[in-house]
Amino acid sequence: MVDLKGQYEKIRDDVNAAILKVIQEAHFINGPSVANFEKALGGYLGNTEVISCANGTDALQIAMMALDLNPGDEVIVPAFTYVATAEVIGLLRLTPVLVDVDPHTFNISLDQIERAISPKTRAIVPVHLFGQCADMEPLMKIAERHNLYVIEDTAQAIGAQYTFSDGTIRTAGTIGHIGCTSFFPSKNLGCYGDGGALFSSDTELAAKIRMIANHGQQKKYVHKYIGVNSRLDTVQAAILDIKLRHLDSYTRSRREAAYLYDHLLADIAGISVPKRSENSTHVFHQYTIQVKGGKRDSLKSYLESLAIPCMIYYPIPLNKQEAYSSMGRFVGELDVTEELCSSVLSLPMHTEITTHQVEFIAGHIRKYLTA
Repeated sequence: MVDLKGQYEKIRDDVNAAILKVIQEAHFINGPSVANFEKALGGYLGNTEVISCANGTDALQIAMMALDLNPGDEVIVPAFTYVATAEVIGLLRLTPVLVDVDPHTFNISLDQIERAISPKTRAIVPVHLFGQCADMEPLMKIAERHNLYVIEDTAQAIGAQYTFSDGTIRTAGTIGHIGCTSFFPSKNLGCYGDGGALFSSDTELAAKIRMIANHGQQKKYVHKYIGVNSRLDTVQAAILDIKLRHLDSYTRSRREAAYLYDHLLADIAGISVPKRSENSTHVFHQYTIQVKGGKRDSLKSYLESLAIPCMIYYPIPLNKQEAYSSMGRFVGELDVTEELCSSVLSLPMHTEITTHQVEFIAGHIRKYLTA
């Protein structure tokens, strides 16, 4: 699905030098590379505060802790997402409220958000799924009307840009009250281990987030908040600082591959290629097609028999996961989520994928579905 080794080979000298410098300086925790990377990423995102942490799941948990959400408070999340989004809600004894998603973009449905709001609702977590933003302008208006917090889960969409009706452009993760991301190796901006970060343009909130991520302390041994121990280690920060310089070129490579997939798959009956949002650019963390007519699983098996990797993100909706089936509320029938779980298939998508590889994959999809 990804070619991390091929990507590394192109930047190996810079990466190796950065790692060696950290080792030579022996400043492995909160070394200079951490602050340097946070500043560089903040500039890339549009001059926002960046607080790095150990992983994307921690980022979501820290965000909810920083907003003082209390046990029993309701948090609205899409049912079609990775489990981490709901996991931290459960860990903090909050109540997840699962809503359906848009059938075209797979992002959270605005109509369902309105239906889901109750007197206990405190926050909304839009997940910018597969690489493009949820429809943030009307979502933020809903949140403002109901005095709700918005925590953006931008683990799959770092670098995507959202355009407001007045022409203003904002980067994914910088629109809500807090943005969260992951630097898992396969992400568009990934390190060589685990890592994550939070974003906020509110300086007071950012300072609180930074304290919570560091045992609730601003000054050593003086603890203002109950916190956690969640740090991005210096080696990973040094690697990310190098890779951030290449993020725009990585995005261009992904988009070129996506457009080629579009061209080669668009006329095949039973296939739906990814729809693009009118308001957001797409950075293609995943290239996810829909396979109709109940042929998704057999197509997956056929591709795998040819050593073509493919994945189902996600095969089981959150409301049918044993851990969450009796927790919280579900709004509506979640019909779109159910349909997506039975029809989506993600194809290889990464910075090193070649025209020949895309043609090979698309050719075999065509062969199987038109036989």
